[in-house]
Amino acid sequence: MRPERDNIAAPDLPAGLAWIGEEPRSMPVLTAAGPVLVHFFDYAQLNSVRTLPYLIEWDRRYREAGLRTIGVQSPRFPFGADPVNVAAGLRELGVEFPVAIDSERDLWHAYGCEGWPSLFLWTTGGALSWFHFGEGEYRGSEEAIQAELRELDALQSLAEPMEPLRSSDAPGALVMPPTPELFPGGSWEQPWTGNELEVEYEAGAAYAAIEGKGKLTVTIDGCDSHQLQIDRAGLYKLAEHGSHQAHQLELEPSANLRIWSISFAAGIP
Repeated sequence: MRPERDNIAAPDLPAGLAWIGEEPRSMPVLTAAGPVLVHFFDYAQLNSVRTLPYLIEWDRRYREAGLRTIGVQSPRFPFGADPVNVAAGLRELGVEFPVAIDSERDLWHAYGCEGWPSLFLWTTGGALSWFHFGEGEYRGSEEAIQAELRELDALQSLAEPMEPLRSSDAPGALVMPPTPELFPGGSWEQPWTGNELEVEYEAGAAYAAIEGKGKLTVTIDGCDSHQLQIDRAGLYKLAEHGSHQAHQLELEPSANLRIWSISFAAGIP
């Protein structure tokens, strides 16, 4: 989305942030050299994880053309503020651009984020050019990046925008709203640590944010079982379907596993 004003300046990066990867220079220095893409996410939050393949590819495509990409890990759960957990999660997801750990969400509030993920594109010179909250608008975001890069060099050759990575990402795709995210511990502040959990849902896929180490037995509709090895705090796929479907999950964790949330991906009818 284009901003209503063309003079919204980029907030600078606060001192004292922990970084995964090389700490970048200040925003005024970065935006003096070219456009900067700042992406707020949580490596253990489903909507965030679904956007990251696009961010990773944009960084790969356009880094040499002048784009700088910065990630900001704004944790939803306590384990997401631990640099060791964040570094392991980013390696698993293939994220190579620098990521700040905004453990107190100071930068989150400075930017006015409205959820996970939140994306901001700053022009050469540091004015807000484009922003988007949540999933989607991938083509619009990439076209905005290309427009800023052409301001640097109108003659440079840029790739065609990416094709949708999922059928539900296609412009105009009809998707069904999934079951809302569940917090089995009673709230987002308290994990669930029981012996067995049953969940009914309608979605294209189901995921869980899990902390600890051990094994999780997942049974779908009372008959299809598999076991997940949980070796790091993060987001784990429990089930995936070809379309929006209704199912029942039974979860049986080993001791010491803490399930913070169960979330669901939208699917096509």
